[in-house]
Amino acid sequence: MRERVHAVLPDAEETVKMEHAAYTLGGRIVLITAAFKAHAALNFWRGQELRGSNANADAMGQFGRIKSVDELPPDAELDRLIGDAAELAKSAPAPRKTKHAPKPAPVMHPEFAAALDRAPKAKAALDGFPPSAQRDYFEWIAEAKQDGRARNALRLRSNGSTKGSGGTWKYEPLLNAS
Repeated sequence: MRERVHAVLPDAEETVKMEHAAYTLGGRIVLITAAFKAHAALNFWRGQELRGSNANADAMGQFGRIKSVDELPPDAELDRLIGDAAELAKSAPAPRKTKHAPKPAPVMHPEFAAALDRAPKAKAALDGFPPSAQRDYFEWIAEAKQDGRARNALRLRSNGSTKGSGGTWKYEPLLNAS
């Protein structure tokens, strides 16, 4: 592979990316080669765009597990793929994943809201959390088998019932504020 890459791309730099040998142009990855005990893999960075439906999805790289040099495409095809991959790396911006719609705002359990109204420090602590942590609290209470969990959520620390238990480790900042 090294011979083919340098024949087609004399300016290619060899580096290590993700613990495997990689070839880059201007800091952009063109392809990565990986060697294992029983096989090797050849992964063009934008391989799905290069090989389309011919790409192998079963193993790392577009050619699957390469157990012998004979399993590589002919030099002419390999040279064409290397050249095309270099052009993609130079010119085309990487395709972006489509952004998902934001999750709807979590619904706060009414008893939990009432408990927060009675504990301003706990409410301030909860308001200081990122939205994902707030969602985690609300879902934790909503998934309760009994409605008492909302009442107990702010009461746990004040009576010391969870001290040292570790069972509520991720809720301790809020529980300690009550």
